[in-house]
Amino acid sequence: MNIVQKAESYVFGLFKDKLSPDYIYHNFNHTLRVVNSVRIIAEAEGLNEEDIEVLVLAAWFHDLGYIEGPVNHEVRSGQMAIEFLTENGYPEEKADRVALLIKATKLEIDPHTRDEMILRDADCSHFADTHYCQLSELLREEWKVTQHKEFTDLEWALINRNVLMNKHRFFSNYGKEKLQPLKETNIAVLQSAICVLQDEKGKAPKEKKEKKNKDKDKSERPERGIDTVFRVTLNNHTRLSEIADSKANILLSVNAIIISIALTTLIPKLDNPSNAHLITPTLILMISSMITIIFAIRSTQPKVTSGVFTRKDIEDRKVNLLFFGNFHKMPLEEYDWAMNEMMKDRDYIYGTMIKDLYFLGLVLNRKYKLLRATYIVFTVGIIVSVMAFVYAFINVI
Repeated sequence: MNIVQKAESYVFGLFKDKLSPDYIYHNFNHTLRVVNSVRIIAEAEGLNEEDIEVLVLAAWFHDLGYIEGPVNHEVRSGQMAIEFLTENGYPEEKADRVALLIKATKLEIDPHTRDEMILRDADCSHFADTHYCQLSELLREEWKVTQHKEFTDLEWALINRNVLMNKHRFFSNYGKEKLQPLKETNIAVLQSAICVLQDEKGKAPKEKKEKKNKDKDKSERPERGIDTVFRVTLNNHTRLSEIADSKANILLSVNAIIISIALTTLIPKLDNPSNAHLITPTLILMISSMITIIFAIRSTQPKVTSGVFTRKDIEDRKVNLLFFGNFHKMPLEEYDWAMNEMMKDRDYIYGTMIKDLYFLGLVLNRKYKLLRATYIVFTVGIIVSVMAFVYAFINVI
C-alpha cells in the first residue's frame, strides 16, 4: 500500500470515528470531491507524478482538523498531516510542503505558488458544480447546527452571490478556462433566485410575510434539510460500500496471483527430497492465501431475501419497498399498488428510508468487519510465510 492509499484509509478512519455527524458538508464526502478535483486540475496543468502526489496528500488532509472544530482547522490539519507522514517515513521536505499547501486553503489567503493555486481551485471547485445549490444547502444546515447561524432563503442567496462574485476567484489556468464559466452559470442561477425572492418580499404584506416565513421554517426548510440528509447519507453508504468492494477485489487478485505462482513454481518441485524443507512454508503461504480469499469473498457476497410480500405487510408497514430483495419475485401490478400505497403516507415513506439506511449500515458493518479480518489474515500469513521460508533456508545451510 503506497503513501496515498495509507493516507486515504487514515483520513477515512478518523472521519468515521471522530467527526461529529453534525458536519454534513465538511466530511469525507467533501474531501473525496477535492481529491478528485486536484487530480483533474493537476493533470490538466501538466504536473509530474511527484508533485501530484504531494497535492493529493494535501487534499486528503486539508479538512481533517474539523474533527476538533472549524476554528483554525487548517493549522491543525497541517500538523496532523506532518505527524502521519513522518510516522510513515515520508520525506520531511515533502511533508512540510503538504502542510504549507493545506494552510493556503484558507479563503482569506491568496495562493502564490502553482501548487497552492491548484489546491485552492480544487477546494472551491464546487462553485462550478452543477449541483452547487444542493451542496450549498448542506453547508447552510451544517452552520445552523454547529454554529447556530440561521439564514432566510434570500439572505443565504445574497451571501452565496457575494462569495462567488466578490470573495472568490480561480487561480489556475484550468480554473480560469474550465471552471469559471460554470461558476458564472451558478451566479446567474443565484441572481434569478434573488430576484424572485425580493419580488415576493416586496409584494407580501407584513403579516403575510411573517406567516410565510413561519410556515417555511416549520415545513419547507426542514423538509429540504431532511431530503438532503437522506441523499447525502445514502451517497456516503454507497461510496463506503464501493471502497470496501474495491479493497476486497485487490486482495482477491493479489492472493490469486500468489496461489497461481505457488502452483506453477513451488509445488511441482516439492516431490524432490532436496526441497523437503520448502513444504511447510509453502503450505503456510497457500493456506493463508486461501483463508484471505475466503474472507474477501465473504465480504462481497450478496444476501438476497425471499422477494415476496403480502398486502397485509404493506398495510402494517412491514416491507421496505426500496430494497429489491423484498419484491423481486412480485408481479408488477402488486409492486405498483404497494408503491402507490406507500407514497400516500409520508410517515411510511420516511420510515422506509430510515430502515433502508439502517440495514445498509448493517451490511457495511459486516463488510468492514470481514475486510478487517481479511487484512489481518493476509498480513499475518505473509509475515509467517516469509519467516518460515527464511527459517527453512537457514536450516538447510
